[in-house]
Amino acid sequence: MSTAKSAPRLSDRQRFSWLRLIRTPNVGPASFRDLVNKFGSAEAALEILPELAIAGGAGRNIRIPSTGEIEAELEAARKHGARFVGIGEADYPPLLKRMEHPPPLLAVKGEAAVFSLPPIAIVGARNASLAGVRMARMLAAELGERGYGVVSGLARGIDTAAHDGSLATGTVAALAGGLDLPYPPENGELVDRIVSGSGAVVSEMPFGWEPRAKDFPRRNRIIAGMSLGLIVVEAAKRSGSLISARLAGEMGRLVFAVPGSPLDPRAAGSNSLLKDGAILVTEASDVIEAIAPLTGSTIQIPPKMHDPADIDISDFSSAEPPVQNDRERVVEALGPSPVGIDELIRHTRLQPAQVSAILLELDLAGRLERHSGGRVALLPGDL
Repeated sequence: MSTAKSAPRLSDRQRFSWLRLIRTPNVGPASFRDLVNKFGSAEAALEILPELAIAGGAGRNIRIPSTGEIEAELEAARKHGARFVGIGEADYPPLLKRMEHPPPLLAVKGEAAVFSLPPIAIVGARNASLAGVRMARMLAAELGERGYGVVSGLARGIDTAAHDGSLATGTVAALAGGLDLPYPPENGELVDRIVSGSGAVVSEMPFGWEPRAKDFPRRNRIIAGMSLGLIVVEAAKRSGSLISARLAGEMGRLVFAVPGSPLDPRAAGSNSLLKDGAILVTEASDVIEAIAPLTGSTIQIPPKMHDPADIDISDFSSAEPPVQNDRERVVEALGPSPVGIDELIRHTRLQPAQVSAILLELDLAGRLERHSGGRVALLPGDL
């Protein structure tokens, strides 16, 4: 499958405004989508951001990146041979667009044609056994030979083996930090081999961003979102690989696991996945047999939007703007436990557009936490 040549493209001005908006503190994929939908463009949303944050209870003015900062990041991307791809553009990974709250912009370096291959993720332990490394490399190589793309996270151990095994056929590395700061640093050479071949590296984080512990679950979300299925090869009971598996399951992706010795703690998590219903994998054909029925239609690119700036969400214009009493009702209904937005609408008896607008204000003020399944909660500091 090839990417659609008729897909819309962001203009340079749109791309600049999109990057400036998504780099603004408290603007995540969900609030970005809402802002562009409500105000028609990222450029218009930037003008109204301070007012919205104050309405949501922000203690200080929101800091919007300067034009100089965005120009510097665009220059850093050019210097490193990378580019920013917007959701809806031809080079945006098609399955990633379908997950809940996809990144509006993705930094990409390498060959975007790899995104058109049916993608399968392989993840696992950093301190992997020799047998685990051999298994990951073998699975990646065999899947690649059968026409599948392999997605992983560039970590030591299983991730590195998965990339190594699929270098010749197409692999994608999702990074937790900026594209110019691959982690671990010793895998910088592997990044060069990926992008000089038929693969790509991607990140939603800014150039120059040193990955922190909390950035790796965000990267895991991208790995799961890009893939039809996810294979776990060795994982401890509490590991990032199990987070990836949980995220993949929540997104409706297939979850696979390679069985390991009950005596090896590195296999405790993957064995637990098998007990919970993951598909057992001992060879690549186990994966191909389960994935094959999905590749006929699931990876096809969805109908393109008329304009790349159209994020296609619920209409904010169908209701009067919220007033302070409305905001108080929503805040009062929220707490530390995530609740569904539909439930919140029923409880407050406000119109959906009003509730969406208030949640956007709270998000920009740094008071809201978004969870999977469209659920929301107040951050602990607001209780």
